[in-house]
Amino acid sequence: MRLVKTMVLLVFAASALGCVYTNGPVITPLETNLTGPVSGNSYTSAATKVGKASAEGVILVGYGDASVGAAAKDGQITKIHRVESKSLNILNVYGRYTTIVYGE
Repeated sequence: MRLVKTMVLLVFAASALGCVYTNGPVITPLETNLTGPVSGNSYTSAATKVGKASAEGVILVGYGDASVGAAAKDGQITKIHRVESKSLNILNVYGRYTTIVYGE
């Protein structure tokens, strides 16, 4: 019975920590703070507008909308030039993922 309780606790702990993992090329146990490209459509003309949208997670709760659509709406962008992302993870307790859209 003790083994079953330990296994249940380990599964719960692993799933709880998974709520705050951020997407990025590097994941570290202490802190991750990265910015990188997602996609690009046009680099020939200068983007005149920028929009951002974020989603966050704290221990067991995740919230927010980090979609490309939400970021484009934030910057009043109708023609997307490129999309970047920024991810932050601190001790697997707090995480934030931000989508950054550049366009016109």
